[in-house]
Amino acid sequence: MLYLDHAATSPVRPEVLEAMRPYLTDVFGNPSSHHTVGEAAASALDDARRRVARALGMRTADVVFTSGGTEANNLAVKGITLGALAKSKRHLIVSPIEHESILESADFLRRFHGIEVSLLPVDGSGRIAASDLQALLRDDTALVSVGHANNEIGTVQDAASLADLARDAGVPLHLDAVQSAGWLPLDGLGADAVSIAGHKLGAPKGTGALAVRGRVPLEPLLHGGGQERGRRSGTENVAGAVALATALDLAEAERVHVVTRVGRATARFISAVLTAVPRAALTGDPAQRLPGTASFTFAGTSGESVLLELERRGVVSSSGSACAAGSDEPSPVLLACGIDPAIAQTSVRFTFGRGALPDDAPEHLARLVAESVRAVLT
Repeated sequence: MLYLDHAATSPVRPEVLEAMRPYLTDVFGNPSSHHTVGEAAASALDDARRRVARALGMRTADVVFTSGGTEANNLAVKGITLGALAKSKRHLIVSPIEHESILESADFLRRFHGIEVSLLPVDGSGRIAASDLQALLRDDTALVSVGHANNEIGTVQDAASLADLARDAGVPLHLDAVQSAGWLPLDGLGADAVSIAGHKLGAPKGTGALAVRGRVPLEPLLHGGGQERGRRSGTENVAGAVALATALDLAEAERVHVVTRVGRATARFISAVLTAVPRAALTGDPAQRLPGTASFTFAGTSGESVLLELERRGVVSSSGSACAAGSDEPSPVLLACGIDPAIAQTSVRFTFGRGALPDDAPEHLARLVAESVRAVLT
């Protein structure tokens, strides 16, 4: 079996498993406990926080460990927006291609707190124009929240330009970097808040973090013991924090080499698919995209049928976001990009991991895609 759904989740790396093992066994203390057992756990937690902050270009105190990307995005969108209510800021800006955790958080704020939500338009490749953000920014804007790289089509936004505009307007920018962490540099982008998730990097599911600059008010969603400097109560997952930091360190150390290798293989795969399958169309920006993401529509087919044919041939991929799996509705991301609903339902996403592939893998995979599409059409 060839697993090409790394945007959904990746296997735990052996180095990560070994790094977290002591905190699942001998070093089991509660990091809030004031004795030697707890202090050992607290020391590991502090070290993990420092390492995550370094990779994100933030201060150590800015990092809040969470249960994953969904919680991190909820905390960013709800926490920062609610924190701005004291200054009468009741306006939120997101785009229609964001992950459900952002869009549904925005809808919650609209329904229960009267927050006005503006949607940033995207072009046919899923890119946000700086001029469109400029037009939506207002004196009462509490937050701009955008994805650094889209989880379905892989399009990468010009985050630095968006951050500059938001900063000039005095508005914090939250960057959902769940898909881009480990693939793209995150320090130096100027975002005021950044979300990441461990299971996209080779850490276990249920690990993540939100980094929020200290000047940004953040209303906690979880109340109780006041852990994480009062921003996220609950006994910390020390092993998970160590795993996240280790996976992020490994990804950063390997990034240049891996991005080059995976990017070349993905480009060959895209070219081979477009040549072998006349009905294929690449979705997302052809240049500004994650190096391991290739998403297509295959007009005249059913995306789910193509997926089943591919799995029969030993290739596991997806039709888009794992969080929306099983839905009969066309992808909102593709609809926002102006793709016809009938065409949107033919989409298939291939996302490569950081491991090496055989030299002939891109062309071999393209042949399997072509065979699967032909089988569906006959």
